[in-house]
This record gives sequence, C-alpha cells and structure tokens, in this order.
Amino acid sequence: MNKVVSLAILAVGILFIILGVSATKSFSSDISRFFTGAPTDEAIWMLIGGAVAVIVGLVGLRSWSKGS
Repeated sequence: MNKVVSLAILAVGILFIILGVSATKSFSSDISRFFTGAPTDEAIWMLIGGAVAVIVGLVGLRSWSKGS
C-alpha cells in the first residue's frame, strides 16, 4: 500500500474516532441512551469505522516501512 494512502486512511480514521466520541456526547445520543441504554447507531458506527481505518492505516505504514 502506498505511504500517502496509508497516511490518509490513518488521518480519516482518527477524524472518525473524534467525530464518534463527539457524537456520543450529543443530545440525540443522550436521548437514545435514556431509552435504549446505548448511544445512537451513527456514533457507534463512526467509532467502529474509525478504529478499523486506523488499524488499516497503521498496517499499511508498517508494511511500507519494512519495504514490502
């Protein structure tokens, strides 16, 4: 994987995690948590997607640094 692509995926992943954490603290998440005990699906998917993107970006950077 190209280093620039890996860095971009890593940056997008970090952004999604930040947005997901912010979404879990929103009013709609508070309402959802009150009725269901969990934050909104949107917040959860942003956190999951961000974590996956960070992992993919780090793996891409690691494989690039090994010369593969």
